[in-house]
Formats: sequence, structure tokens, C-alpha cells
Amino acid sequence: MNSSSRLPSRPAAWLAADADREHSWIQRLDAEEIAGFESALAHAKKLNRPLLDLTPDDFPIGAAARAALQRAIATTQGRWGMCLLKGFPVDRWSEEETRLAYWGMSLHMGVARTQNRASEVINDVRDIGSVYKTTNGRGYNTNASLDFHMDSCDVVGLLCRRTARSGGESKVVSSLAVYEEIARRRPDFADVLRGPFYYSYQGAQDPAQRPWYCCPIVGNEPDWFAMRLNRKNVIAAQKDFEQVPRLTAAQTEALDLLDELMPDPRFCFSMWLERGDLQLLNNYVTIHSRSAFEDHDDFDMKRHLLRLWLAIPGAQPLPPNWREYFGDVRAGAVRGGLRGSNRTAQFEAYEKRQAAHMNMPLAEWAPFEGEPQTA
Repeated sequence: MNSSSRLPSRPAAWLAADADREHSWIQRLDAEEIAGFESALAHAKKLNRPLLDLTPDDFPIGAAARAALQRAIATTQGRWGMCLLKGFPVDRWSEEETRLAYWGMSLHMGVARTQNRASEVINDVRDIGSVYKTTNGRGYNTNASLDFHMDSCDVVGLLCRRTARSGGESKVVSSLAVYEEIARRRPDFADVLRGPFYYSYQGAQDPAQRPWYCCPIVGNEPDWFAMRLNRKNVIAAQKDFEQVPRLTAAQTEALDLLDELMPDPRFCFSMWLERGDLQLLNNYVTIHSRSAFEDHDDFDMKRHLLRLWLAIPGAQPLPPNWREYFGDVRAGAVRGGLRGSNRTAQFEAYEKRQAAHMNMPLAEWAPFEGEPQTA
């Protein structure tokens, strides 16, 4: 897969009833594809190398398995903005084998992005007793119900290894559908959402970056719709940084309307992730959350998903006024992620090597300077 590949059909607005009725976004691995992943895992285990040192040749999945991953990624860029790829044999894999297999898959899909203050590239979505709505709190280490949000990458991937005793339902909304509803109900909010909104990095910025950033909820790219939403971090910026402009009454009303629409059963599609499911979401045209859950007592049986943030070669161009946050807005470029404070030389070498393999543009990073471009 490379950046010269033809972009798939455009994303389109959909409602929950559409996703429930049409299942082209659901794909299932066949025996040959599964065998390709298992063979590659066995090969990579023998190498016994750190994840960041592995290359695609170190995880030789074969043509059938590679095609399955490429179809799934392409599906996220098309009509639905999401794909559920089912059938990974996680019950036969230990936790570390699952982690290695998932990382190996990523080497055939895109370039992983760092996700947090520790600059980690693969995160365990598992309750460790953290608190969600607190200063610098992150929901993936709690059992709380999460606000609707987008992650900081082209595609977020969640590989389900274990499910909760109860709860933990995944919820996905078409941002296109919600935006169209807002434009119908309150056309004055269309311009409001395209104006400046300020977010806290929640402590996950590079030491050279200021701790907040500007990113309109709906961007100014004329040909490709893109939405970026994380109200929790907007509220945190208002609370923690006096220099951030205060939300206007219209901005608060627009956010309130989004909060009203996203959980509405007309727009919100709910799905249960089963063991061996890989959920892939396009963060520009879907919004996601999950319900609260109750977990098992046995640690190995606790709800556990592995999360990757990916830049992918077939991704759409981003709005020019999102450059402060995403760094590079060119189609198919390496972009996004939260840099954190522990980006290592090992990661930098991986990033350059993987970008070259994927034929993806990689710009030299520098902290954003100047005033945010908001129009």
C-alpha cells in the first residue's frame, strides 16, 4: 500500500439504522488469512527484537493476510469511515503474543503515532483504577463511560483481547450526519464550529510545545469534510489556562447541541466488540465513545483492548487551519499523535523507516509558532 494508491469512495453521512441494516463495514478473516498472521507471529517471536526495531519483512504475513488488512483500512476511508475485522485468534495467543501480532499488523497498515505523556505507541485499554474527569485524566485506563470524541490520528485501531463482565459497549457516530443535522436545525452554528476552539494537551505535549492548542471543530479544507471534537479537553483548557480565549455563548450552545445529538439513537450506533475483533475508525468522519463497564476479578480476564493510532497512506488531506495540531495536512502524510516527553531515537528511526516503506511524506517536526490560522 502506498500514497499513490487511488483513494476509495468518499465518506458519506449515515444513521444508526443504516449501519444496523448494511454490513459492508464488517469483514471476517478466512482460514488462509488467519494462517498468514499466525505464521508471521511465529517468525517474529524467533527474532526476539524490540517492537520499534521490527520491519514489515520481520512480520511476513503473506499476500492474503496483507490484502485483508488493506481492505479493512480502505473501508475506513470510504462510505462508513469504519471497519470491524473479525476473527483474530487471540484466545490462542498470550498477551505478549497478541501485542507482537498487533504491532506486526501495523507495519503493513501505516505509521504508528505516539499517544500519551510517556510517548507510548501501543496502549493497553484496561481499567487500572485511574480517574477519567480529572486534570490530565485519560479515559482508556478507567472503567468509566467516555464522552464522545475523536483521537489524534487518521485511524484508531482497537484489537479486543478480553471483554468485560458487563458493559463496555462501543458507540460510533457519523460526524457528517451530525453536522448535517446541525446545519439543518441551526445553520448559524456552521460558522461557529469553523471558528477557533482551544484544547488542553492534558500534559501530553512535547516539552517544546505550549500546553494548549487551537483547532476548529470543523476545518476549512474545501473539498474534504473533517471534524475534530473533544469537549473534555476544551473545558480543561478553559479551566487551566487564563490566556486561552473564553468560550462564547454561541460556542457553548453549539457544543451543547452536539452533546444532545451524538447519543441520540438515531445517530449513535452501538456495537459489542468480541474477542478477536479489530475495530478501525476514521477519526475525521466518525466520533466514538463507550459505555461504563464492570470487570472480572481475575486480572487476565479483565476487559483488555490494545490501541494503535495510525497515520495511513490513503488518508484525506486535512484542513489548513488544523496544521497547528496535526503538523502536516497533506493527503497521506505522517501526522497526528501526541508527542509526549519521551520520544526516543529508536522511535525516530522507526518513523523514518516506516514512512519510507509506506511511501508517505514525513516532514521534519518543529513546534508551531505564530497565531493559529482559523479561517
